[in-house]
Amino acid sequence: MQVANQPALHGVRVVDLTQFEAGTSCTQMLAWLGAEVIKVEEPLHGEQGRRASRDNPEADSYYFMTLNCNKKSVTADLKSDEGRQIVLKLIAQSDVFIENFAPGAIERLGLDYETVKQVNPSVIYAQIKGFSPSGPFAKFLAFDMIAQAAGGSLSITGEKGGRPLKAGLTVGDTGAGIHCAMGILAALYQRQMTGQGQRIEVAMQEAITNFARMSYARQLMANEPCPRTGNQSILGATSPSEAYPCKGGGENDYCYVYTSRAGNVHWHRLLKAIGREDLIESKDFDSPEKRWGRKDEIDAMISAWTLQRDKHEVMKFLGEAGVPAGAVLSTEELMNDAHLRERGVFSTFTHPVRGDVTVPGWPVHMSQSRVTVESPPLLGQHNNDIYGQLLNMQPHELEELKRKKSI
Repeated sequence: MQVANQPALHGVRVVDLTQFEAGTSCTQMLAWLGAEVIKVEEPLHGEQGRRASRDNPEADSYYFMTLNCNKKSVTADLKSDEGRQIVLKLIAQSDVFIENFAPGAIERLGLDYETVKQVNPSVIYAQIKGFSPSGPFAKFLAFDMIAQAAGGSLSITGEKGGRPLKAGLTVGDTGAGIHCAMGILAALYQRQMTGQGQRIEVAMQEAITNFARMSYARQLMANEPCPRTGNQSILGATSPSEAYPCKGGGENDYCYVYTSRAGNVHWHRLLKAIGREDLIESKDFDSPEKRWGRKDEIDAMISAWTLQRDKHEVMKFLGEAGVPAGAVLSTEELMNDAHLRERGVFSTFTHPVRGDVTVPGWPVHMSQSRVTVESPPLLGQHNNDIYGQLLNMQPHELEELKRKKSI
């Protein structure tokens, strides 16, 4: 039974064999919910993400740091019998096992589901792959942009007649991580009822497809593939729905303005806000469908108004008027936003090599569960704690394993 002030997943232990982003974002979310996440890494160099896009050869990459806060690091050579046995001992005392190696890798290491289930029948065994393990692309490698392409995101992103574009956000990787974390949480809850563990599979291609539900609504409406619509509504059902240029002329000096396709309320508010009340009674604009047909005219009218103001003024003025509007904010503007810092959307930790580092934090705010963002672990930082205390291994055993480079 939990006591007061403990986070939601206190007492849940996760054996984390993930790398890069899809798996590591999943386990970081679990850590931010209070789980003990034990990251198992290759002894000499660690998880590949430590070296990915590294700007300083003496320090872990910022890429790694943004994905591995609040975890513990132990090392084990999974290709050695000793390393593999250590991991199996960890799994025996854990609730969740998760990996996102290349297809077939975990089986070659002897840590497939059937083997792990024999060690711990109640374990939640989670895997993230690029494609379904039973489909025609099962053996194919995938990264975020590959999942976006094969999952439909590129086909609907970009301007009409232009080339397909990937989303700026890594929705294939972190999107798959979010779906996997949700499955793990549901499996933990179900285990309370049944006492049984289970296997969870998430394919990045399928996670992207799930994100695209509105695109399939558009396909059903039009009975044709969903097209690229730029910034216009994906359903093609209303206007305005565009990022409008604002005073300043910089590459992010835009504000997105949208009025709901559910009626005319937002449209009427917008017209009053920009001084065009004369159009409120116009039959040419009295429905979302008619406005969609005259979107070029509407875009020109709104642009003429927004260009007289900066993006922050536009967002504030329209927002206060009850019109949905969002300034196009850069990563720098967001990271330096005092309110978002206060909310913990961005958090600062002190790293032993990098010093103070600010990264995106956990955006889910719970009244009874809070975890402070902590520095990502150095490689093998918790070997003695985990192996010594949890697995009761003696100092001389650990020294021998180090000598053999098994840890």
